[in-house]
Amino acid sequence: MSGRQAVFFDRDGTLMKEVQYCSDPANVHVFAGVPEALRQLKDAGFVVIVISNQAGIGRSIFTEAQYHAVQEEFLRQVGDGLIDATYYCPDAPGVPSTRRKPEPGMVLEAAADYGIDLGRSFFIGDKSLDVECGRRAGTRTVQVLTGYGAGQPAQADYTVPDAIHAVRLVLEIGG
Repeated sequence: MSGRQAVFFDRDGTLMKEVQYCSDPANVHVFAGVPEALRQLKDAGFVVIVISNQAGIGRSIFTEAQYHAVQEEFLRQVGDGLIDATYYCPDAPGVPSTRRKPEPGMVLEAAADYGIDLGRSFFIGDKSLDVECGRRAGTRTVQVLTGYGAGQPAQADYTVPDAIHAVRLVLEIGG
């Protein structure tokens, strides 16, 4: 019996405007069309999970409480019931971590928590480390050219302009 199919998303630069070390809910701007695209994934039966490095916490640039305030605003703008879970890693670069992307720890945790078949799933992100995380976890990978995407070419399975196009691709390919 195979597990559930999921789409893992990076948050900053992929689903919302990139704001370096976003610590203020007023700076959260979900890209136009993202809520509708996520609804399409949910309607098609996908588990939708956000996987996010939050090094600003580990670097003492912002607090965990500030991260949660930003995340609450992000979820409010996305809409109820469209994100099944969010996993975040507060570790700064250079700190040994199995969870900090490109390491696949957060994806593997989510797969265990939600019974996800990683081989039938996708990881969508703007950075090369998102693509590498998805590859290490065993998902298909999609790089978007929003956020840092245009400046960080990666060896993704697919490259598309934005998250809306990525969702269309996922729905086209299916499982």
